Amino acid sequence: MMTVSENNMTIKVTPPTEGLFDLMIFARHADSQDPYNWVCSYQIQCVEPHNGEKLPENPFHFWGLHQKVRDFGIKESSHKGELLVAPQGTLLLTLQTSQPLLAMYELVNKDLDAALSKKCLASQAEEEKLSCHVLCPFQGYYRLSVFVKYLGGSTFRNAANFLIRCLRPVNQNELFPSGLSMHCGSGISSRGHGLSNPSHSAPIITTKLGKCNITFHTPASVEVTASLSKDKVISARYPLDRYVLVTHLRTKVSVCVVLPESGVYKVGLFGRSKDHKDFVHICDYVICCFSDPSWPPFPRVYSLWKRGCVLLEPRMGVLQEQSWVRFRVKVPKAYQAVVLGQEKTVLQQTSNMVWEGDVFTGAAGTQVKLAAKFSQHCSSLEVILAFEVEGGSPASLGCSG
Repeated sequence: MMTVSENNMTIKVTPPTEGLFDLMIFARHADSQDPYNWVCSYQIQCVEPHNGEKLPENPFHFWGLHQKVRDFGIKESSHKGELLVAPQGTLLLTLQTSQPLLAMYELVNKDLDAALSKKCLASQAEEEKLSCHVLCPFQGYYRLSVFVKYLGGSTFRNAANFLIRCLRPVNQNELFPSGLSMHCGSGISSRGHGLSNPSHSAPIITTKLGKCNITFHTPASVEVTASLSKDKVISARYPLDRYVLVTHLRTKVSVCVVLPESGVYKVGLFGRSKDHKDFVHICDYVICCFSDPSWPPFPRVYSLWKRGCVLLEPRMGVLQEQSWVRFRVKVPKAYQAVVLGQEKTVLQQTSNMVWEGDVFTGAAGTQVKLAAKFSQHCSSLEVILAFEVEGGSPASLGCSG
């Protein structure tokens, strides 16, 4: 096991059996591409072999930080040396950087396949820091390799290889969700898309209530949307995109998430500017909830739900049958707002620009729609939100979390 710094080199040897071994050392100038030259040899007499677990394969030969790690843009690591211990199966590695870097990570263990390995890592790239949250689902040794490149660089280079020893593994049901990008939490990507002042800068959000609200400040030219996903959905009655509601205020975007069941979720944020038609990925968040939430979904959102639209009441998208519900909503530039259900209810606009009114839901199985006219001369109504009407008590509709 070799570690190399600028001025010294250390080799730790674990002979596999008792007996006499030759250790040969080869070297070359750090900037050279010439073949390695033999420089010296040692004979090692092993009287009693160490019967510990074999170390993971390391094709990069060195452990710890690269000998010229500063040339890669890395100033220091949160962990000194080559061996990192994860007593409870979790580890946070941070690398301080001299300039913004992008990073990729590889986690290797004898029992870990490639698909499961990706669910063990959540990485964050900030202006002067790289972070990697590591989960170890098996006891034993792991190799965590770090690859970095400058923002304008073409190839990732191996900057470090850490040996991790896991004493107590985490539950495999609590690993990260599939498909996380290299941009988790706030950082280089979110700032590059105009998002600032995040409510949650770290990539992992843990909630006991089963809901959270992620906010960013945004310029008026940027529109944000969000997706919610989970590797294995057990009891959610509606598509997961119904459990996210994005609200654009004048200088702020709010991504409100409620969870239909316990587990680990991925929230993906996407954005586009006025100059672009397509949304592009910004960053991901991991939301963990191991209580037993059962929140109802938000209403179905249509394309006219734009900047300035705010749903005040009701916040849930499932309404109880044969009941009166107070509607309060902001719809900028609307000339008229109505609710279409069993009957048509015209909402009244208050002095603070809120459309409000009491609506009778009607029978179960029907849909209640919020619609608006945006011109005095337009006769057609355009649907903005849609709510389901269901039978049963309020508790059975999932009103508690």
